Amino acid sequence: MECVTLVYGCVRKTASKCDTTDGFSKYINMKLPDTSSSWFDKTMNLEECQRLCLKNCSCTAYANLDIRNGGTGCLLWFNHLVDMRQFNQRGQDLFIKVPSSELANEHGNMKKKNVAIVVAGVIIFGLIICAGIVLIKYPGLARNIWKNKQRQVDVDLPIFDFSVLAKATDNFSSNKKLGEGGFGPVYKGTLINGQELAVKRLSKKSGQGSEEFKNEVALIAKLQHRNLVKLLGCCIQGGEKILIYEFMPNKSLDHVVFDETRRKSLNWLQRFNIISGIARGLLYLHQDSRLKIIHRDLKTSNILLDTNLNPKISDFGLARILLGDQVEANTNKVAGTYGYMSPEYAVHGQFSEKSDVFSYGVIVLELLSGKRNRDFSDSENYHNLLGHAWRLWTEEKPLELLDEVLRENCNPSEVIRCIQVGLLCVQQRPEDRPNMSLVVLMLNGEKMLPKPNFPGFYIDRGVQLQADSSLPNNTLFSANQISITILEAR
Repeated sequence: MECVTLVYGCVRKTASKCDTTDGFSKYINMKLPDTSSSWFDKTMNLEECQRLCLKNCSCTAYANLDIRNGGTGCLLWFNHLVDMRQFNQRGQDLFIKVPSSELANEHGNMKKKNVAIVVAGVIIFGLIICAGIVLIKYPGLARNIWKNKQRQVDVDLPIFDFSVLAKATDNFSSNKKLGEGGFGPVYKGTLINGQELAVKRLSKKSGQGSEEFKNEVALIAKLQHRNLVKLLGCCIQGGEKILIYEFMPNKSLDHVVFDETRRKSLNWLQRFNIISGIARGLLYLHQDSRLKIIHRDLKTSNILLDTNLNPKISDFGLARILLGDQVEANTNKVAGTYGYMSPEYAVHGQFSEKSDVFSYGVIVLELLSGKRNRDFSDSENYHNLLGHAWRLWTEEKPLELLDEVLRENCNPSEVIRCIQVGLLCVQQRPEDRPNMSLVVLMLNGEKMLPKPNFPGFYIDRGVQLQADSSLPNNTLFSANQISITILEAR
């Protein structure tokens, strides 16, 4: 067959003799052609369909009418075949009529292909045997090859020379310092061509060793999303481990939203776009990327803002991959930031999508109120920011949570919806929290949302800490029972 134009479709290279020597070529995973010049019969099977097409000189192709239950019915096409294509998967089998001469060529090509496959197989087998003998005889060579292979896998992106980065940052001058991340300082760098960079230099005293560094490099190199910070390269030279990111002129979200002056420039629309952008980035990590990634350290200082205040999730040093159908995992070394960790992660070391969702909910409530969860103190009710938001919600006064600089110019219904989404995300029980795909829908929809339950670590007037029903026998726990490795940022 040969496809000529969109109008005339696909036609035969060789004219059919319209006799019993014609045959059919099978094409799999096809989008079936336009059916304007077709005929069908629901009662016929595929063999009857083939015979009928052979008898009709105008018939060009046939297929099952219904592919369910092994396929039933007959669908015939006449004259040219228009609007068809082949998919990688999930298409339908299509049998196209071809003259015997083309069938002979097809079979001849198949024989040549089979011979080539056999010869290639023999050569590859011989090479494997030879390589095995060499590696057994010289085991040191095998170790060197494996180490080199590991380096290639771990660092599959541009490598910067340390001297270039030192020059770009004025030898890592304090004047170029943007902030202090959990694992080391971040500097602004400028290359000779004028390109601006964010240079994250791993501190030798930090808790992030080679494994965490390689983990961050390997993860980010595979991720591409507008709400994730872009990794431009890395440097592994001597004792130095450095990551090079795209430069974010507006620094991090905490730099803006918790500053008395800067937060006044952050209007409601910008805050809502930041809330939505973080949700889309987190959805990509959990569901839409090739890997299922749990960030484990989501917080305002790890949300960077570009020129247009679009949010980008950064700092994947603590991120972990969940494999296959795995929905959660455990760790004996709890590492994160106080105020953003979910109860099940802080207490039991259990992390999942829902522990990231909890952190996201904290960020939402902080962004709406302009206050840090860990620094907020309600002296009258002994509440943190989550408890304060919950109390205002139950008293039907949710708008009182909103940052006072926004109260004159906001959309009240959007604000209330965002507060409700935030409270749904920080619920005590992980199974009660929505996943990020639901969060994205709830933020942009108009349907009624479910009622939230009390948040994690909620204290009722300083007397009783709510029971965590995921604990054995609904055991109550207090804050001084929690052992946490806190990795502070900025």
